[in-house]
Amino acid sequence: MTRILVVGDGKMGKAVAQVATDRGADVVAIYGPAEMARAVGAGIADVAIEFTEPGAAAGNVRACLEAGIPVVSGTTGWDAQLDAVRKEVSGSGGTFMHAPNFSIGVAMFSRIVETAAALAKSAPGFSGAILETHHSAKLDAPSGTAKMLGRVAAKASGKEWPITSVRVGSVPGTHEVILDSPFEQIRLVHEARDRRVFAEGAVAAARWLVGKSGVFSFDDYINDQLG
Repeated sequence: MTRILVVGDGKMGKAVAQVATDRGADVVAIYGPAEMARAVGAGIADVAIEFTEPGAAAGNVRACLEAGIPVVSGTTGWDAQLDAVRKEVSGSGGTFMHAPNFSIGVAMFSRIVETAAALAKSAPGFSGAILETHHSAKLDAPSGTAKMLGRVAAKASGKEWPITSVRVGSVPGTHEVILDSPFEQIRLVHEARDRRVFAEGAVAAARWLVGKSGVFSFDDYINDQLG
């Protein structure tokens, strides 16, 4: 039985804890801000799953790594510190995975976007754009997923694609890719109906991570599972 430490007691943290329990893992603790202010005990868990907020993510991840606990982080908006943490992990022999989105559907969607962007590169008159919509409490804009899709599209098409962000209501997450030409338009949409989809992917990736060493992305897990 995989022992999982959940870092973050918000909606995502609670969703992760529920999914982990449903999947037969042992949720050893759910740490909120007060608990993470103290040192994480060594050996408390086989892996940690961190969903908090941009200002706390780096400290949370480092605390787990210092305790020798592999970490899966889904917090977005801390890009400025992410590379430094990755370098620390590589130098220390720790284990770390970060992804802006743990939906298997989004992983599939990014491959579809890559193909569409490559086709648009050679199609006369087509240009691309990305529209992302999230709940009003989401702190970062554009979303980490939108940035990832933007990088995929730019690499495939050779052009930067504009990203528009909308924050409204309780939307878990919708990402739309638009390919537009003077006389026709293609719209590709991924819509998350429930936060559980992200929790499912994070728990699956965390269990896969146990026993490994190094810096990983969700694509590493997807490639291993789906090819």
